[in-house]
Amino acid sequence: MSAQAPCLSQQALAGLALASAYASAHSPFDEPHCLLVALDDGPPCAPAQLPRLAQWLRAQACPVIGIGTRPGGIAAACDTVLSDPADAATLIANIGRAPIAAMTLVQVLRATREMPAADALTVESLAYSMLQAGPEFRRWSAEHPPSAGSIPTDPGPAVEIERDGSTLRLQLNRPSSRNAMTIEMRDALVEAFDLAATDDSIAAIELRARGACFSTGGALEEFGTAADPASAHAVRSLRLPAAALLRSRAATHVHVHGACIGSGIELPAFARRLTASPGAFFQLPEIRFGLIPGAGGCVSIARRIGSQRTAFLALSARRINTATALEWGLVDAIVPPAG
Repeated sequence: MSAQAPCLSQQALAGLALASAYASAHSPFDEPHCLLVALDDGPPCAPAQLPRLAQWLRAQACPVIGIGTRPGGIAAACDTVLSDPADAATLIANIGRAPIAAMTLVQVLRATREMPAADALTVESLAYSMLQAGPEFRRWSAEHPPSAGSIPTDPGPAVEIERDGSTLRLQLNRPSSRNAMTIEMRDALVEAFDLAATDDSIAAIELRARGACFSTGGALEEFGTAADPASAHAVRSLRLPAAALLRSRAATHVHVHGACIGSGIELPAFARRLTASPGAFFQLPEIRFGLIPGAGGCVSIARRIGSQRTAFLALSARRINTATALEWGLVDAIVPPAG
């Protein structure tokens, strides 16, 4: 481990908690930007200490990363747990580049764990909006200025809609941009989901995508185009596809293929049934922009695979394949191509 991120035994952790008067021992403004816990080193935390120490860990203004294989106890209070110490380097590096976003991510995951999904989406949106005004996103945005006019397009609507009896079939139709979630596509999805929410004769929704992949997520060319973060939150409160989907009582099946990045997996994870083609992969890259998942992923993905694995995906920005996604429960089945 780096000298800036010492890995503490559980006994040392208890001493640090006491020395800090049970306030946060680390912050985004001072190194180290995360707290590492060596789960396998030395004796475990005494049962009498566990409740207070777990409460202290969940109040830390930084990610708490457990490293080891010892189950239960203090491991459950960590934001994520790594069985392989080699995985920690990537997380520590990403946290170091965006410590405010990393802190915000784990705070949102902690706070929304028991919330109704619709309320949790509001918390995620507030946090995402706040980060858009922060130094980490501003730095990325200065290096990648918006260029919405450069997004390639295709003939026809952004989302093709077909009614088949009681089933509403939707297909993302911007293959030239890898079905990036532009404002145009977001609004089309909201309208389709609102239709299903108001028409009780629609019993099922099926969502797929044209082209080489399901979606590479939010169109980076549009990042930073909102008038201000407060207005951006207001727009998400009115026009978030995930929230519109939650309002519908229709049984939803989403089938994904190829790249499923950012909102390209955050929205599908809300489906009642989520299937994937062989070769699909999944990624949450927002930490690289100084942001957190903002299309519902802090809610949808966490409720499929748990907050610890969600934190790992978001802090590492690592891709996972279909086999891992199936093992974790992110997808419900891998469906080979027909024929």
